[in-house]
Amino acid sequence: MQRIKRGDTVEVIAGKDKGTRGEVLRVIPKKERVVVELVNIVKKHQRPVQAGRAQVQPGIIEFEAPIHWSNVMLVCPQCGHKTRVGFRYTVDGVKVRYCKKCDQDID
Repeated sequence: MQRIKRGDTVEVIAGKDKGTRGEVLRVIPKKERVVVELVNIVKKHQRPVQAGRAQVQPGIIEFEAPIHWSNVMLVCPQCGHKTRVGFRYTVDGVKVRYCKKCDQDID
């Protein structure tokens, strides 16, 4: 089970966007990276390419680049603080994440 999942709200704790909160758009486990909404915006100069029948528009495009998941912390939906994540099993035997600050289940 992962500590950070798509759809979670996280806060950046290191880097140029420190203190910014956003929603996780994508998790890349093999590279240990996450893409967070409106965080780590980069510009890419796109040249016109004709691939098959579709044409790619030229210009400068902006998009969210992945950042390492050690630079973000999960924001607890119950208490609203950034927190570390713990794991425990429910009575039914289901593994769930929980907030280490308020001790409430996240999932």
